[in-house]
Amino acid sequence: MLWRKGTLAVVVALVVSACGTATGNEAAVPAAVSAADLAKVTLRVGDQKGGVKSLLTAANLLQGTPYRIEWSTFTSGPPLLEAASAGAIDTGRVGNTPPIFAAAAKAKIKVISVSRSNVEREAVLVPPDSPLQNVAALKGKTIGVAKGSSAHGQLLNTLHNNGLSTKDVKLSFLQPSEAYAAFTQHAIDAWAIWDPYTAQAQLEAHARVLADGRGASNGLGFLTASTAALGDPGRNSALRDFAVRVVKAQKWADTHREAWAEAWAKETGLKLAVAQKAVEAGRDLPIALDDAVVASEQQLADAFTDEKTLPGKVDFAAFVDRRFGPDLDQARSNG
Repeated sequence: MLWRKGTLAVVVALVVSACGTATGNEAAVPAAVSAADLAKVTLRVGDQKGGVKSLLTAANLLQGTPYRIEWSTFTSGPPLLEAASAGAIDTGRVGNTPPIFAAAAKAKIKVISVSRSNVEREAVLVPPDSPLQNVAALKGKTIGVAKGSSAHGQLLNTLHNNGLSTKDVKLSFLQPSEAYAAFTQHAIDAWAIWDPYTAQAQLEAHARVLADGRGASNGLGFLTASTAALGDPGRNSALRDFAVRVVKAQKWADTHREAWAEAWAKETGLKLAVAQKAVEAGRDLPIALDDAVVASEQQLADAFTDEKTLPGKVDFAAFVDRRFGPDLDQARSNG
């Protein structure tokens, strides 16, 4: 993957964008650029397996973008946000926990839109022959999880809900592909993971769900952007358009699940049955980036702080930028 230092953002005096005055924690919002200038923009998008690129492709929403898109693939949310903060990419979609860890690290990123998924597909899995029958039995066991991922957050709350903490288990920090191999080889006792890996493990490794995300996850996923991109007139205009396309694609996928599954399998190399299982459970639906979302994320951040996984308190609201709210509201309403 090619990383290069991002161009220094141009500071502009204008604080009014095409969608109105900035509110909340937005930096100065650049004015919209002309069509000719937008055509010169390359928006660098970070993606994950079965992510935004395949979704937009399936929904036929990559056609006619008035700017170029350069894609990079990441194994999970934390490295994607590290790249955004470092200026290697401009935007990317992640789960509910990576922005919290990024905020704790003072990353140069903001969340700009949000969706909610079916939390039953966030799971703590065990092999089919595992003697473990409940979460309490995980005490002293080794659990694979990607550090700072949504699965890390779900695992933290799952353990808490059952009288345990992450100090009562052995966490093996593994990216999904590494964890899947460790899981099938019985090198770990359990695996905290999300779809499509949940579906893959269930269908191919006959994994058993020990616990899912109900009562342990808020199911939120965020489209994020680097502060440099948000401060650059051309990239900011491209981000607005891109965020609206993602909302429209998420709405399309919910009403075209079979077509989405077929496209997802083709794009990622997943078996069609795996994609179908993940899609049938219900995927991401766009919601408003409101105070309730911020409060839910703050609770999760505080849980990590209380357990000393993070070095101090995180102010999640400081990493939220609602400048595209009116455009996204319209996209959710009109599709």
